[in-house]
Amino acid sequence: MSFRPACVLGIICVFALPSLVAEDAKPEGKAAENGIPADLLDDPHVREELAVNEFTAPSISKMFDTLQFLMPLPVVETERKMPARMPMDRADLAVELGFLIADGFLVVQAEQLEKVEDLAKDLTRYGKALGAGDRVNRHSASLLDAAKKKDVGQLKKELAATQRDVEAELVTLRDADLAHLISLGGWIRALEVSTVAVDKQFGVERARKVMREDIADYYTESVAGLEPRISERPNYLAMRDVLAGLRTEMVLKEGDEPTVEMMREIRKQAAKLVELALQRKQ
Repeated sequence: MSFRPACVLGIICVFALPSLVAEDAKPEGKAAENGIPADLLDDPHVREELAVNEFTAPSISKMFDTLQFLMPLPVVETERKMPARMPMDRADLAVELGFLIADGFLVVQAEQLEKVEDLAKDLTRYGKALGAGDRVNRHSASLLDAAKKKDVGQLKKELAATQRDVEAELVTLRDADLAHLISLGGWIRALEVSTVAVDKQFGVERARKVMREDIADYYTESVAGLEPRISERPNYLAMRDVLAGLRTEMVLKEGDEPTVEMMREIRKQAAKLVELALQRKQ
């Protein structure tokens, strides 16, 4: 990514903060290399292929781990179909691919395995458009096979591997921005589903899974650090404002607990993020 020095320092600082999927609002888990939270990284992938570098982005798989604590998932309320026509802009392709991978985890978590076939087709289209068609094709075939066998564990592994392999392809293309946009799309989708789930069935501990200002901080800086042709688009400027506002909304004063009103506001902001993220370049 094309960060300025000050922005790079900001990203490193944010990486040192706790992750989305930890049990508590202020976890004390060990950090990986360079201060990146270990529980947002797919460790074997990072260690063996990419190491911790500018291309490494939070794992969508790790983000969705938290949804097991938020069952039942609001699948009907948050269902969306990607447009038949793919975007022409590569940044839009990357964000939408992140949404697709996140949708894969959602349908698997909800055991709607009949939707895997359409998902695999969409993943193949987007992977090809981003130049990672061969890698994604292999995972799409494995997804279909795992769905027939109703092998939920293998489905999750293949979805996680899809993100990793597209990242690996982007390394060869020297396009770190796209790797981070895939992750951003996945997180926004995860946030949308999480906020709806908690709003529909509120509980203090359930709400704490969503109140993660550290992740809002990270993505605020991540969006700011994208190359100008992306970061200066109106929808990305608006996303930065929403993310900064979310960070404020998610901060709890000492002794305070999340409230229904807080969650409803965060749900509104998450919906706005979805709308902005899916605005394609004209």
